[in-house]
Amino acid sequence: VALKRMLNFNVPHVKNSTGEPVWKVLIYDRFGQDIISPLLSVKELRDMGITLHLLLHSDRDPIPDVPAVYFVMPTEENIDRMCQDLRNQLYESYYLNFISAISRSKLEDIANAALAASAVTQVAKVFDQYLNFITLEDDMFVLCNQNKELVSYRAINRPDITDTEMETVMDTIVDSLFCFFVTLGAVPIIRCSRGTAAEMVAVKLDKKLRENLRDARNSLFTGDTLGAGQFSFQRPLLVLVDRNIDLATPLHHTWTYQALVHDVLDFHLNRVNLEESSGVENSPAGARPKRKNKKSYDLTPVDKFWQKHKGSPFPEVAESVQQELESYRAQEDEVKRLKSIMGLEGEDEGAISMLSDNTAKLTSAVSSLPELLEKKRLIDLHTNVATAVLEHIKARKLDVYFEYEEKIMSKTTLDKSLLDIISDPDAGTPEDKMRLFLIYYISAQQAPSEADLEQYKKALTDAGCNLNPLQYIKQWKAFAKMASAPASYGNTTTKPMGLLSRVMNTGSQFVMEGVKNLVLKQQNLPVTRILDNLMEMKTNPETDDYRYFDPKMLRGNDSSVPRNKNPFQEAIVFVVGGGNYIEYQNLVDYIKGKQGKHILYGCSELFNATQFIKQV
Repeated sequence: VALKRMLNFNVPHVKNSTGEPVWKVLIYDRFGQDIISPLLSVKELRDMGITLHLLLHSDRDPIPDVPAVYFVMPTEENIDRMCQDLRNQLYESYYLNFISAISRSKLEDIANAALAASAVTQVAKVFDQYLNFITLEDDMFVLCNQNKELVSYRAINRPDITDTEMETVMDTIVDSLFCFFVTLGAVPIIRCSRGTAAEMVAVKLDKKLRENLRDARNSLFTGDTLGAGQFSFQRPLLVLVDRNIDLATPLHHTWTYQALVHDVLDFHLNRVNLEESSGVENSPAGARPKRKNKKSYDLTPVDKFWQKHKGSPFPEVAESVQQELESYRAQEDEVKRLKSIMGLEGEDEGAISMLSDNTAKLTSAVSSLPELLEKKRLIDLHTNVATAVLEHIKARKLDVYFEYEEKIMSKTTLDKSLLDIISDPDAGTPEDKMRLFLIYYISAQQAPSEADLEQYKKALTDAGCNLNPLQYIKQWKAFAKMASAPASYGNTTTKPMGLLSRVMNTGSQFVMEGVKNLVLKQQNLPVTRILDNLMEMKTNPETDDYRYFDPKMLRGNDSSVPRNKNPFQEAIVFVVGGGNYIEYQNLVDYIKGKQGKHILYGCSELFNATQFIKQV
């Protein structure tokens, strides 16, 4: 909504206004591009009157009779370039929108440039948009993508980080969170664990919100904000969690569709990039192998199949794709059948009466064609994506890993030894083995003895693993042990059910034989459990000493005692140090059972296990 308002020259966007939209140019930097692309498609931009969208630092031709909407970060180089645009008189008028707040001195730079270029009248509006965060789902956001190494897990947990560097990291995170709440139009009540990076974020965010509320003239939280209707009667709870409370989940092999896509494919800002395997059979002997085609698909909220199944276990997804395909084929056959009837020579009575019946049918069949084509596009998309995921599952025995890790995390008895899996050359990549071992190491009540550890290390090295992450986890575990007890993962069991008969059909697109059909039982991961305690106001040693901040209170007091004893209806969970789709899915499943409650999940960056292991 905020973006559409901005593209509409900062006037709220009216759905069915008469006439054409005002045609305009959109100019953004990489930050702006990342914020807009998951939310608005090119078609939607065109409906808003955007004929051209260009990067700020590309070579742009002057279009003197068109207004331009800028959406950029207020950095030195961006501002220099905007001043240059004013001097070159590229556009008719300029609407300058900054992703996060611009400083006074930089505003003066623009004003001076406008004066020098005598373009003051053309600068129509200058706005701080406070949109410095990326929304990936209706209930999920991440902070940034361009300079994410600034706020990465490693940046926060580097042993050699200086205080000033840490301040910069924290300020970056707080700036984005502040933007998030301005856009939401609500002042949260903040809870966080003590002695972690999350606490530093909480202190700074509390201060920043407090200062803004104090300044009555310029407060961003009064009057008609966008989200006012959404959270009108009750304030949301913001739970700030540190990644270090649970390092096992980001390493975990997963079994739900969205998290699998993120784990094994190249999935980024809601777009998945696939390499299509090209057919080798039909090329003549001695010919060069064909180049692999790269295809990218957008998995967006508009995609109904994705919305419905992104949280489902993989075998269910495969079955659903198959069903969709069959229902599509039936519809297609119906259209074909009608066509053949229409070709009848209409001499005898029977055929003519059939014709009149069928005309109505044909009309409805033709009108449903666009819908059919869209359905076909989605089926093809998910067939390709699911097949790519399935290849990984089979090649790396991911079902075995998933089941085994679930058992480790829920402290169930293990049916085969960890060493066997690590030494099995057919099971998974070296990285899969490392992830499995780290989860075992993190979840173990007692660390394995030195002798055992050496044996594991040898097996891991033989399998080609890089042992650096183990070193880090070892130190982390020693440190965490002093701080608190290890996180427990609840006792869950995955029940392998007999493979679905449908998927075993020879007619199915997916050859699932040998892949276990595991069914998930809802269990709460540590992050979900912490949220549950704080949202429902339960007393629990895990969360009882979490700090409590209320930016609306006149005097900030350092207490862990909440003033409000009622359970919350809305909560935002934010993980400092990075998050993943496994946790997101876990929260979504948790809240399904709670009537009328909403949760948003946010993280400083979104990583899969491969990216996380590299940082450790």
